[in-house]
Amino acid sequence: MLSPSEFVDSYAAIGARKTQTPALRLLLLGALAGLFIALGGAVTNTAAHTIANVSAARIICGFLFPFGLIMVILTGAELFTGNCLISISVLERKASPGGMLRSWGLVYLGNFGGALALAAACAFCGQLDYSGGALAVYTVKTAAAKCALPCGNAVVLGVLCNILVCAGVMCSLCAKDVSGRAVGAFVPVCVFVLCGFEHCVANMYYVPAGIFAISVPRYARLTLEAGVDVSALTWGSFLLHNLLPVTLGNILGGAGLGALLWACHGKRAS
Repeated sequence: MLSPSEFVDSYAAIGARKTQTPALRLLLLGALAGLFIALGGAVTNTAAHTIANVSAARIICGFLFPFGLIMVILTGAELFTGNCLISISVLERKASPGGMLRSWGLVYLGNFGGALALAAACAFCGQLDYSGGALAVYTVKTAAAKCALPCGNAVVLGVLCNILVCAGVMCSLCAKDVSGRAVGAFVPVCVFVLCGFEHCVANMYYVPAGIFAISVPRYARLTLEAGVDVSALTWGSFLLHNLLPVTLGNILGGAGLGALLWACHGKRAS
């Protein structure tokens, strides 16, 4: 495997290439990554929706969700949260801040498109019918809870989440074989899911899936009968009170980890 200093040197070049990738390719690779992360969200909701024991549910989700990041890395897709490590390339002066922001913006849009497409497919094409619609109710409940999260909490949970996600990217890219890459991505992401930290791209699935679900009359009726409070579950609340602060936290956590790695192991820092 690569040493930390070798990883910093390697990722400085990788990140620089990401900032020079054509826009359409970034959007398409971003959509692919958004789809994979959303699939991780869909499978965790499906697996956990009838489990009353919170600890058991989190453990199952922790073991299933990392599939998304593993597939992102193995397919070469572009994930916004992982790309926060491009801060290494900027600090090594192999990429410009403008190029980094361009890459982040295009990938973020692609991630949103891929996740949104899967959320709509699950809500409108019957995937949420599991257990007589109980999966739909669980999906709405999860989405509503995320929208009701205080903004300060969302930022901090976003920071903690992306420290782990970017650590997973680092561990994965340090490996030189497929199994090492999979395990490297798996462990940190499993930890962030178990702890309930907030990932902006995952939330691009979790919350829209809940919003779409309550627009389906049968799911709306089941949600009402279950007594779920959906007052906070709106597009405005999602974008302003969840996605924005979580994204800010993810940037601080991921770019901050990249800066710390560069400060400790980068050539220019030494």
